[in-house]
Amino acid sequence: MSDLQENLKKAQEYLERFRKEPIGHFINGKPTPGLSGEYFENTTPHDNSSLGQVAKGNEADIDQACEAAAVAFADWRDISGAERKKLLHRFADMIVERAEEISLLESMDCGQPIRFTKQAAVRGAANFRFFADKAPEARDGKALQQPEHSNMTLRTPIGPVGVITPWNTPFMLSTWKIAPALAAGCTVVHKPAELSPITASLLAEIAREAGIPDGVWNMVNGFGEVAGKRLTEHPAIKAIALVGESLTGTRILHQGADTLKRVHLELGGKNPIIVFDDADFDRALDAVVFMIYSLNGQRCTSSSRLLIHEGIKERFLEALQARVNDLRVGHPLDPETEVGPLIHTTHLEKVLSYTEKAREDGATVAVGGSRREDLGAGNYYQPALFTNADNNMRIAREEIFGPALTAISFSSEEEAIKIANDTEYGLAAYIWTNNSGRAMRLARDVEAGMLWINSENNRNLPSPFGGIKSSGIGRDGGDYSFDFYMETKNVCFAHGTHRVPILGR
Repeated sequence: MSDLQENLKKAQEYLERFRKEPIGHFINGKPTPGLSGEYFENTTPHDNSSLGQVAKGNEADIDQACEAAAVAFADWRDISGAERKKLLHRFADMIVERAEEISLLESMDCGQPIRFTKQAAVRGAANFRFFADKAPEARDGKALQQPEHSNMTLRTPIGPVGVITPWNTPFMLSTWKIAPALAAGCTVVHKPAELSPITASLLAEIAREAGIPDGVWNMVNGFGEVAGKRLTEHPAIKAIALVGESLTGTRILHQGADTLKRVHLELGGKNPIIVFDDADFDRALDAVVFMIYSLNGQRCTSSSRLLIHEGIKERFLEALQARVNDLRVGHPLDPETEVGPLIHTTHLEKVLSYTEKAREDGATVAVGGSRREDLGAGNYYQPALFTNADNNMRIAREEIFGPALTAISFSSEEEAIKIANDTEYGLAAYIWTNNSGRAMRLARDVEAGMLWINSENNRNLPSPFGGIKSSGIGRDGGDYSFDFYMETKNVCFAHGTHRVPILGR
């Protein structure tokens, strides 16, 4: 039996229960089919066959979840940080125990190759362990001295929070948002993306089995225009954390305005990777290929614009074209697969549309850009490389969110910075040069919330993660997460020696 056949066999065993019984919600410590009695079908990108039915949450379901979170908040807030640390470490242990199940189901649900999803449980558990260890210090503040007063700051959890996660790497991103919320002492209502709901239901199960108290973790499936909208408007929810597209972020800002919700928005990007002529050629080439074609190109930090110095343009693009031609597109459960099927037929059509847009705008479709009919009924796309492009073309300005790279040449450092910044987005940037002074200048001048110098996207949990401009508001990671999920309170103690102003005596 091949590795693919073995993975398929195991995946079908794990999927059997979802085909027999619809995926429901998880409210106040219990699974529930929901109040509407309506369901929607969940399909696999591999061949668009059904993976089962999913409860279609409505306003009443969200209301129940928010009310449960509100009731549970006081007790969860008052649990010691040490106790929350213990519970969250148990949660992480249970994630690792179900690592195989999580990876196989994630691949079948969203089309990500198993070579990437096999790390999903490890990364998710790492998120929980990191914030579990920080839970005892979450409330800690600062001591601020004056001559006749002493000030101290305290942090308290903000309250019940809403977490809305996307379909591209659903398991990891759910843990990245929910772990710090729980560590801070907040209760959670999670609305996962409707296109990839399976692993969110696993997380809810693990929460119950790990001993997370009833009402602390709630999950409602459904669509953004109904369930998501009600979550962002509900008065019991004090903050909304979203990972999604920029248009969704603007809607959430509007929807949360009447209740003055705090928002953390991790949104889209059109991230540049800038390769200078003095860069390590082979390492830069590896990074360019990895950062756009891994994870099916469906991630916010993918480097979808290659800015290549004209001095090495021809040589670099020739080597790049050969690499893109050789990418292995195939079944997501095949360990050899490097690019799997895109999430949904509608998204595939969107990504395909940019091939014609590239030609209309005058670019060259050097590789791919077409549907892989030979791979069956799934959403398979031949990874694309667009060359002879400029930054005014739609392929350079719009977020394609797929395995498609646009190459643009530049002649000077100043021109590279100008092109990199000529976008509405500002999430990430990648710079390849062996000139340390240039690296420092670009780190200062390129408009992005995160920059990597001579590296692909390297994950560091304490570091701030987030973007500027249309790429988002706020930061995740380390203490930055607690700044979002907690309120800071200042307490001033007088020493009894200062003069109190006197009126009316």
